[in-house]
Amino acid sequence: MTVDREQALRTAAALLTRKATATMDEVARAAGIGRATLHRHFAGRDALVRALEALGLQECEAAVAAARLDEDSAEQALRRLIAEVEPVSGLLAFLVTENQLFEGEQVNEGWARIDAAVAALFRRGQERGEFRIDLTPAWLTEAFYGLVGSCAWAVQDGRVAGKDFPYMIAELLLGGARRSVEK
Repeated sequence: MTVDREQALRTAAALLTRKATATMDEVARAAGIGRATLHRHFAGRDALVRALEALGLQECEAAVAAARLDEDSAEQALRRLIAEVEPVSGLLAFLVTENQLFEGEQVNEGWARIDAAVAALFRRGQERGEFRIDLTPAWLTEAFYGLVGSCAWAVQDGRVAGKDFPYMIAELLLGGARRSVEK
């Protein structure tokens, strides 16, 4: 990936995470390049979104790996995952709302790998008695994505402080997922 393409892609990611409906003209302006230059790198919005998907998946898979989901308690691993995914949370929030990425037969296998890793974390927590068993790992995974996306939007809009990102997600998710000890 050339530096110009990488810069255009990262600028597009930053813009589209704030304004999902931005046009290619707006993306080109934000990147400081002409529309023709942008089109040389990305033939259209679909190609741009697919390139953003590849970037987002690469960064999400790196976050999953860095979180060491198989180490320590499931709760500790989940807290690490939240912290590791924070830098890419805005892009992830944009990507999970892009229906074109999840329709048809061209769904990127990277999504399945990430889903499987996160669901396995929740399953491990259930098997060890840390998390409730009445909520499926698939649902807890979706709840995780939803909270990450919602918090990313709230931080971007200035409605919540960015420094509270990991705490807010972990406490809300764990508050609902944690298995209560009956007295």
